[in-house]
Amino acid sequence: MNKIKRALFQILHSLMMQLTFHHFKKNLALLTVWIIIIAAFSGGLGKVYGIHYLFLDPEYLGSVSFWSFFIVGLAFGNLIMAWHITTYILDGHRFRFVGVLQRPFTKFSINNSLIPLLILAIYIAILVSFQVNNGLAESLEIALYVLGLLLGIISMHLLMILYFRFTNKDIFIFLAGTLDRKLRKNVLSRDRVMNKVRENRADKYNVTNYLDLKLKVRSTEHIVDFGNKEAVIRVFDQNHFNSVVVELCIIGVILLLGFFMDIEYLQIPAAASSLLIFAIAVMLVGAISYWFKGWGLAFALGVFILVNAGVKVGLGKGINQAAGLNYDTIQTNYSVETLLDNHSKEQFVHDKLHMLQTLENWKQKWENPKDQKMVFLCVSGGGQRAALWAVNSLLKADSALNGSLMDQTVLITGASGGVIGAAYYREMFRRNSKIALSEDRHTLLANMGKDNLNPVIFGLLVNDLFFKIRTHEYAGRTYSVDRGFVFERNLNKNLGHTLNKQIKDYKVHEEQAQIPTLIMSPTIANDGRKLYISSQPVSFMSVSSQILDGKESKVRAVDFQSFFKAHSPEDLSFLSALRMSASFPYITPNISLPAEPRVEIMDAGISDNFGISDAIRFIGVFEDWILENTDGVVFLVVRDTKSNEPIEKRPNPSVIDRLTYPIASVYNNLTNMQDINNDIRLEQMNSWFEGDIDVVEIAYDSFQQDENTTDVERASLSWHLTTKEKQHILENIHIESNKKSIRKLQRLLKNSSNP
Repeated sequence: MNKIKRALFQILHSLMMQLTFHHFKKNLALLTVWIIIIAAFSGGLGKVYGIHYLFLDPEYLGSVSFWSFFIVGLAFGNLIMAWHITTYILDGHRFRFVGVLQRPFTKFSINNSLIPLLILAIYIAILVSFQVNNGLAESLEIALYVLGLLLGIISMHLLMILYFRFTNKDIFIFLAGTLDRKLRKNVLSRDRVMNKVRENRADKYNVTNYLDLKLKVRSTEHIVDFGNKEAVIRVFDQNHFNSVVVELCIIGVILLLGFFMDIEYLQIPAAASSLLIFAIAVMLVGAISYWFKGWGLAFALGVFILVNAGVKVGLGKGINQAAGLNYDTIQTNYSVETLLDNHSKEQFVHDKLHMLQTLENWKQKWENPKDQKMVFLCVSGGGQRAALWAVNSLLKADSALNGSLMDQTVLITGASGGVIGAAYYREMFRRNSKIALSEDRHTLLANMGKDNLNPVIFGLLVNDLFFKIRTHEYAGRTYSVDRGFVFERNLNKNLGHTLNKQIKDYKVHEEQAQIPTLIMSPTIANDGRKLYISSQPVSFMSVSSQILDGKESKVRAVDFQSFFKAHSPEDLSFLSALRMSASFPYITPNISLPAEPRVEIMDAGISDNFGISDAIRFIGVFEDWILENTDGVVFLVVRDTKSNEPIEKRPNPSVIDRLTYPIASVYNNLTNMQDINNDIRLEQMNSWFEGDIDVVEIAYDSFQQDENTTDVERASLSWHLTTKEKQHILENIHIESNKKSIRKLQRLLKNSSNP
């Protein structure tokens, strides 16, 4: 029993355990970073957005490989070294005997590794389990992934150790006097040394042993106390200077990468970029704690208040612009009066007549238009999941209709990723009307499934996080480079540069009904109105038809073409327009439009994630023409959620759950609420529309592959999909409910023939 007590005493009073206890006592802010990382790769944080997949299945150069994990390992190793450097600067002097050892920083780091090693072990365990359970790789591949991760960590540590090996001084070199003379010349350094001496007296840690460079347990009893506490503290100070140099070099390298962010080989996995951001956070927390001690929180709060005030008065504000728009002219006044002026009766009539001509051109494609159903394609948002699902669904539906779906379709509405997928499919149809029946259809799916997140997070790290100093040119104008631009550029590359157009490039094709008209409808953050973006003037979507009777009509949306006519709206980049409709919170920044007050744009899914309300509005305006010239309307709804989701059982709520439930319930049920509102709109439509109304839904949902297989976890809401998620999305089209929907679509459009 005595041996057990002695062993336990030795363990608890080892430098490793005493440092760990100290971190929980004094460094909770730093520990929070590790807690966030654990939550990230374990799925406890942002699981629905697939954050954990970034760590468990990272991509580099389009594939998951040894090198992708090696780069993540380098970033993880950098974070561990940032942890060691920061805690050494903050707390090394509290364990004075370390300063008496040779190579003090290296030995401090070895004994300071318990927390990062535990987290690394958890990470590897979850990583292996994920890869095995999802069948993403063979055993040898998984072993290579883990090896790559570990080699990355080791490589970073070797680089750091090599640097400190030749720069850090120990007590024996200090006794030569050169370091002392240098420090005495620096009054600030002298004062800092005396402060640490006083801290050393106040903090008492009973350390009986430590691990040496060979990982052997060494007793502290043999260590010679040189008596001169100031001398030991000065050794720490000199080590600290070298540590700060390393931190500055890391930040410098990150800034330098910003100038080469276009190089594909430097676009590291999103997980690695995230770990580098965490490393910077660790360094900042350490710097504030080191220089301001107990005033650190007050200082951080003060800086935040000053920065917030500076941005509010216009200092250093950097708006995110839409490429193609002219921001150099006088800003359009965004007010109710201006909205009424830009959505007048005359504008309504002009735009309606213009669209009627487009409908007439659609009618001319058919020998017997009265026998034709008019299709309205409504695609839901949901990041890359929705984009890939939209392309997958349209390929299957179009193939079943022998390639006539796009000819049958008059209007495309929706939100976010769904609109991106539909826009891509529409463009590929424009190039090859039989795309659904050709071998190229596989290329569409492969392109739409490519990663869009790595470059964006990398852009956040090397550009947006510090200074946005780079610019790019578009349509003869200059714009700042931000992660939104990076998203557009990467999406353009993934899709073979097929959407690298201005919205005016689709004007004639839509007018002649060669392709369906696409109306994007992002939300204006200022007042909640929709912004209708199209190559066509569509002010009739924004006001009631009562305006024709001279009655005052409320402007419930904004027509982009007419309202921003002074800012060259026809030059707007089509990719920027798509991004405005797909402004993923915090990932792609909200675009600001040239108006006073500035108009901020948010994701279209906030108003209607399915686009059904916009399609109904369009039908209401052209009801008479549709009844006279067609056999009715079909809503083809391609959605990335099931329409009747099962009601989940709510476990016993915690105190935090109770506090956040009122807000969380609204956010979690936003899609359900929109579904209910759209169902009501469709029911009401039956009361005023005298023609046939049919709704066909093709929905992405989890399914059972066989009797022994449980429901597959649905793909995450992200701009990055794992191999398993992409496979699941592609296979989901074959479930019985979707087969039934496609058969229904065939029956409804049975009279259609290729024009």
